[in-house]
Amino acid sequence: MADRLGVDFALFHKERKKANEVSRMVLVGHVKDKIAILVDDMADTCGTLCLAAQHLSDAGVSKVYAIVTHGILSGDALKNIEESRLEKLIVTNTLPQAENQRKCPGKIEVIDVGNVLGEVIRRSHYGESVSKLFHEVPY
Repeated sequence: MADRLGVDFALFHKERKKANEVSRMVLVGHVKDKIAILVDDMADTCGTLCLAAQHLSDAGVSKVYAIVTHGILSGDALKNIEESRLEKLIVTNTLPQAENQRKCPGKIEVIDVGNVLGEVIRRSHYGESVSKLFHEVPY
């Protein structure tokens, strides 16, 4: 993704001993004076995202954003987000987010994926290629 966007790339290597608990996290890459964007498939308690944001901040990034497909946001998630170094958490509407946005104003932004899901259903119904959606935006 970084190559396609023409931006630098860094990553975290993380080890978990059990669910929702990171035992070790190592940043690989140079991030000083950069804007960091964390990308993940889902965020539950947001503990890992917030810990990563703290590590990035300690490494000298100017801002940290997170983009997550599924914002589960359970337990202490909203408290973790509010108290974190994250400028903003961006999630899709695969789960309702209005209440989370109300409780954590200005920190959670929602992207509507309804059109994409509708297009996937339409293509599946008519036997058309769904994988084509990975390379083009149909609307």
